[in-house]
Amino acid sequence: MKTITKIIATSAAVVALFFSTNANAQKLGIGVTAGIPTSDAYGVALGADLRYQFDIDKQLSIPVTAGYTHLSGKEIGNTGIDYPSFGYIPVKAGVKYFFNTTGSGIYGLAELGAGFGTSSGSGTSFVYSPAVGYAWSNGLDLGVKYEGLAKDGGSTGFFGLRLAYGFNL
Repeated sequence: MKTITKIIATSAAVVALFFSTNANAQKLGIGVTAGIPTSDAYGVALGADLRYQFDIDKQLSIPVTAGYTHLSGKEIGNTGIDYPSFGYIPVKAGVKYFFNTTGSGIYGLAELGAGFGTSSGSGTSFVYSPAVGYAWSNGLDLGVKYEGLAKDGGSTGFFGLRLAYGFNL
């Protein structure tokens, strides 16, 4: 329970910091992700997130993202051994760059952060997530991403499709 309290407190502090600045624009988005894991131990990746986006200018933004992702375990080969599912709470910050001057259209995104495992003893992983996408001026956002987790010399991840809707604040 202490980990969740730390995540909520950190997220609240970051959001409060951004709200207290004189920003050109601020957005809050909600998204869902579906993906294919890169490890044979998992069958599918599903997630949901909230993203606060602080616009530096029309082309450059600082996103802060938090949510929940679930990698469903599966049997590896025909061994009869089922690999357990894995859930984590990713908390990431990054840079989003639009390739035109309108603040919509094609963008590139890079985020880094921590993934807090939700199972007992799963610990915290380093999370990295590059993405490309297209954001429409009406708030709809469609992106393709890779999200990787690294911990203790091991790693896993997934390729995913994220569909989101953003609200201007």
